[in-house]
Amino acid sequence: MAKQMIGVNRLTPYVELQNLELIDLLSERHISTQRISERAWNDTSDIHISNSEWQIMARIYKKQPTISYVTKNVDISRQAIHKFIKNLVTKELVEVQNVENNKKEKCIRLTTLGKEYYEKNEALKIQLEHKIAEKIGADQMKMLKDLLKTDWGI
Repeated sequence: MAKQMIGVNRLTPYVELQNLELIDLLSERHISTQRISERAWNDTSDIHISNSEWQIMARIYKKQPTISYVTKNVDISRQAIHKFIKNLVTKELVEVQNVENNKKEKCIRLTTLGKEYYEKNEALKIQLEHKIAEKIGADQMKMLKDLLKTDWGI
């Protein structure tokens, strides 16, 4: 896979953000950065992976959770999660196995290829984060991350 340079040029234009309230600002930035991240991956890989599939892979990276755990911890419908897991199995990125001593539950884990792709995608996201930090400054980036990690009490 060729190294992809990620730019922040595709973020929502500055002028369009000036009249938005907090929730809409967060939403715009989230959608824009997700789109850039997804495009960066899909421009460099033969296997298309959606943001929803990345969300599922993030919940199982270095773990072997049950499918019901994933369903409870990803904000996607149970039916859609099963569809995405089926797609990930087809792409050979995850494996689904029976849980010992439980005929109903299934656990899910990343395959070797799934781990490799997940880690490459994480590197692309870090690259995007560095590009944003170059634009807004390292101190501002740290402050932004700290604010987003703070308990907002809501």
